Amino acid sequence: MSEQQKKHAVEFDWNVNKYGAQTYSSDKKKELEDIYDGTFKTFEEGEIVNATVTQITDSDIVLNIGFKSDGLIPRSEFRDLDLKVGDEVDVYVESKENKKGQLILSRKKAKLTKAWDKIVEAHEQDIIVTGRVVSKTKGGLIVDVFGMETFLPGSQIDVKPILDYDQFVGKTMEFKVVKINDIIKNAVVSHKALIESDLESQRQEIISKLEKGQILEGVIKNITDFGAFIDLGGVDGLLYITDISWGRINHPSEVLELNQKINVAVLEFDDNKKRISLGLKQLQSHPWDTLQTDIAVGTHVEGKIVNIEDYGAFLEITPGVEGLIHVSEVNWSNQPINSRDFFHLGDEFKAVVVTVDREERKMSLSLKQMTEDPWKAVTEKYPVGSRHKGLVKNITPYGVFVELDDVIGGMVHISDLSWTKRFNHPSEYTKVGDELDVIVNEIDGDNRKIVLGHKQLEEDPWDTFENIFPVGSIHEATVVKREDKGAIIQLPYGIEAFAPTRHIKKEDGKLADVDEVLEFKVIEFEREEKRIIVSHTRVIEDQKVEEKAKATKEKKKVEKKAKDAVRDNNSKVEKSTLGDLDILSELKAKMEKDSK
Repeated sequence: MSEQQKKHAVEFDWNVNKYGAQTYSSDKKKELEDIYDGTFKTFEEGEIVNATVTQITDSDIVLNIGFKSDGLIPRSEFRDLDLKVGDEVDVYVESKENKKGQLILSRKKAKLTKAWDKIVEAHEQDIIVTGRVVSKTKGGLIVDVFGMETFLPGSQIDVKPILDYDQFVGKTMEFKVVKINDIIKNAVVSHKALIESDLESQRQEIISKLEKGQILEGVIKNITDFGAFIDLGGVDGLLYITDISWGRINHPSEVLELNQKINVAVLEFDDNKKRISLGLKQLQSHPWDTLQTDIAVGTHVEGKIVNIEDYGAFLEITPGVEGLIHVSEVNWSNQPINSRDFFHLGDEFKAVVVTVDREERKMSLSLKQMTEDPWKAVTEKYPVGSRHKGLVKNITPYGVFVELDDVIGGMVHISDLSWTKRFNHPSEYTKVGDELDVIVNEIDGDNRKIVLGHKQLEEDPWDTFENIFPVGSIHEATVVKREDKGAIIQLPYGIEAFAPTRHIKKEDGKLADVDEVLEFKVIEFEREEKRIIVSHTRVIEDQKVEEKAKATKEKKKVEKKAKDAVRDNNSKVEKSTLGDLDILSELKAKMEKDSK
């Protein structure tokens, strides 16, 4: 190798490749990499960082966050900002390097993350936030708080019920964050909570000064069947229906209206002053205290029916002053009256004051005493024995109430309906609304009772029946009804008799059927009880006894006839034998004579 070649070999840099690139040692390379990496900012994915706008295109914003590459975000995420190159914005690092090696940024997620952090802070520290109602949804409203959508339930809009949600869309309001869900990043806000907080401070001021008998001004905020709720300026009180008026009302809405301003008296409240009872009628004098002094026993009053009970009805003379009309004071009739059928709410009546007690605030009234007592002339109008035509007004198991006129009536006992038939119930003979001929049997003026009869219009046929149906007589009759213990048998002339079960057994062993016509024998006749007991079985038994007796008699007759025949024959034989003996004796004597 020449000297020149040796010199060239010594000066040749073996760390430079054929392209002129120098190759570094591992230490040098690490040193240079550390210097290079030190020129970039350090951050993690999911972090919010500050970025500088380096370029703006028609579709994207190019942002430098101090990383080895720039990031792109669509211009649509910056619609609320008028950006220019050099402006700084916060962005969210989704990925430092995707599959294509690109840096992925998001301004939308940055806004949501920051908004959620503020909402969480507001919830934890009870901070009031401002939001804009953007739309209506099922059950409430959507509110934009810090750029994030939250839910405002309908029940949390106001302290009073809200029916129209549309009126709040587009409004900016203050809210409290009342509930958060960190997993799904969801928050619930309330405007009602702010109102209640303000009302609570007012409430504390009002109830601290509350005293019984105090008169307050309030506004009716709600009306129910049992009363009305009054807003006293931050605290609610209940005005019961019974404390609204001295007079009777069926519903508070008859005298009260929503949002009406009224003065009320504080009646009572609990120890915590949370439940306040109010009164309206207490602001006026009690009507009994101002009742006319000339209203006394015997005076006539008028009013309308305000309440109906089973025992009578209450007539309101003036609001708050009522008198009871007992059912016994409706009319002079003794027939029971159903007060709910006779009276109707709102009916107007004139009545007589029977009793009045101003201290007890009670009054009893009478309608019937407005007219003369018809029972005073009942003996002249309906004397005993007189006959009348009445209207069947009521039927009971024991008899029929017959109305003789609008007031007077009497009772026909079930046993006085017919001489010949027995009824289980009067309805088998007549019905309500029928006309019935009656006779006055008895008058009890003291107890206001008239005993009527129907069968007495005819003569008692039982005197004749005793001769027609004597015990032992047999009659053709019809089975009209079967009962548990026997059957009802209709005898001639329409009279009914009774046959016990054992006495309706026929010859074939079966019991007689309804409508079957058979012969029956009278085995009992009770004149006083007006009852006849008959038997078909006894007829069969008698026939059998009679047939047996007849057969026995016929047999005895045949036997007697036979005996008589034998006796006659024997008599003839005996005479013949004796005669022969005489002849023989004569012949023997003759022969003996001839022999001699």
